[in-house]
Amino acid sequence: MAENKTVRFIITRQDHTESAPYQEEFELPYRPNMNVISALMEIRRNPVNVKGEKTTPITWDMNCLEEVCGACSMVINGKPRQSCTALVDQLEQPIQLAPMRTFPVVRDLQVDRSRMFDSLKKVKAWIPIDGTYDLGPGPRMPERKRQWAYELSKCMTCGVCLEACPNVNSNSDYIGPQSLSQVRLFNAHPTGAMNAPERLNAIMGDGGIASCGMSQNCVQSCPKGIPLTTSIAALNRDTTIQSFRNFFGSDQ
Repeated sequence: MAENKTVRFIITRQDHTESAPYQEEFELPYRPNMNVISALMEIRRNPVNVKGEKTTPITWDMNCLEEVCGACSMVINGKPRQSCTALVDQLEQPIQLAPMRTFPVVRDLQVDRSRMFDSLKKVKAWIPIDGTYDLGPGPRMPERKRQWAYELSKCMTCGVCLEACPNVNSNSDYIGPQSLSQVRLFNAHPTGAMNAPERLNAIMGDGGIASCGMSQNCVQSCPKGIPLTTSIAALNRDTTIQSFRNFFGSDQ
């Protein structure tokens, strides 16, 4: 009967950054419309495993709980995704939870995504504006460009595309599809275009666009449906043009 139905979780845990990972099983009473986050919160409230042993609460990141912040990314049944939108009713049991291994594990399901944010710094994914005086209204974008730029702006730095990419790993300095797509976004902005050569030169070096293997995993895994491979293809063209400009000493 429904009141006796349970949900079983197999969670990959790690006590700290340097310790070895291990698995621990938990069983919870089933509730309709339960998601992975609510299950983890229940385990945190009463951290007892299937053996009846009291254990430490599970550690993970979360914030908005509505697939906007990107903080709650983890590997669920072998696929990187957001745990706030992972409904238990739609998952095969036992539900296996693991941290994203592209990033260093802090503890349990919590990871350090500094690699991704450092890549954004490398490509200068922002628009530098002197705020000491009023610049007036910003330049307008053509509607067609604004529409696809908006799609790129949906990125929530969740790191799922980096986890899915086979070229992003501990043996590679590849910055990954997320930062590359942001280069295209900021280069498309009328004000951001002023720094486009600088961003393009940044991704033409080590760990840049040449490290992409075009596996298509990123665009398939992105929870926001961002056309990441389209951005990479466009940047391949842009960096080729920029390389000619560099060769002939032209900044235009």
